[in-house]
Amino acid sequence: MTDEAPEDDSGADAPFDGDDLAGVVDLFGALTQAELERALDELAFKRGDDLDADAVAAAVDAAVASYALVRYDPGADGAAGDGTTDEDPDANALLAPGPAAFPTLPPNAEDLPHILDVSTRDVDREAAAAALAERLRRDASRAVDEGDAARMRRLLDVTYDVAVWSDAVAVDDVRERLDAALDDG
Repeated sequence: MTDEAPEDDSGADAPFDGDDLAGVVDLFGALTQAELERALDELAFKRGDDLDADAVAAAVDAAVASYALVRYDPGADGAAGDGTTDEDPDANALLAPGPAAFPTLPPNAEDLPHILDVSTRDVDREAAAAALAERLRRDASRAVDEGDAARMRRLLDVTYDVAVWSDAVAVDDVRERLDAALDDG
């Protein structure tokens, strides 16, 4: 699991797109990646499909990279659910719908709360927003340093999405840096 943007963050070969993943996560408030993978496996089973674990992991990474999902650490008092191990600190991370998501439910997803043994969670909006802002700053800095105008424009759009998504964090500085870099380019 990584928050680094993959070479191609479109997720075009993924079995579910970012909006589908955000919709499934939104049913529960937040999920660990292991819980989301179980949910997707259940959906695939209902469709009579087999899911490739690598394709699912790639779809989640693409959704995080595109800001359809945000990965954050729930902190000491935010029990993350199963999948938690000392060997994998990311297993404690929760996924929540991100600012670029238009959550949609894939067919049969409404049954997931009855199938999975996962409680609904309240999203720690401040922790999620802080994690997202930190990642956005890193991504913007990398895009500016590399002179990647297309990525800068996508990230600029995300800054506007963040303004609507959360009032717990301001990313005006990121927007200004991206605007300035695009004007200079």
